Amino acid sequence: MRRSCHVHTLIFAIAPIAILFLAPAAVMAESGIPRSDRPDDARVYFISPAPGETLTSPVIVRFGLEQMGVAPAGVEKAGTGHHHLIVDADLPPSDRPVPATDHYRHFGGGQTQVTLELTPGEHTLQLLLADHNHVPHDPPIHSERITIVVE
Repeated sequence: MRRSCHVHTLIFAIAPIAILFLAPAAVMAESGIPRSDRPDDARVYFISPAPGETLTSPVIVRFGLEQMGVAPAGVEKAGTGHHHLIVDADLPPSDRPVPATDHYRHFGGGQTQVTLELTPGEHTLQLLLADHNHVPHDPPIHSERITIVVE
């Protein structure tokens, strides 16, 4: 009987330490908001349109992602995130949630494409992956900024 008490005590002593090692890695940003870790080789990119392409509105934009999975906002799972499309704007601060405006479009449902109504002229597009709290990973995973022309 005494031996099982020692085993239980050992389990209770080790369990919290094991949980720390098994929990998804998070880094604290200067803002005090935790940021999720990500694989070094993770990459987000445009499947379409191609840089410099001339299109008519509406424009279908397809998002690509390598070495990570897509999960809806609010779902905390290591190695995942959801897409944000930046239209005619710069990357937002990486230590805060991505703003929700016409320039920063959220795809918190796990969507991997969108049909956009864009005015005629030149437009810039950039993809940014963010974690369950809409905060960019550490370091951020973003595509190249591309320019398209809408006729």
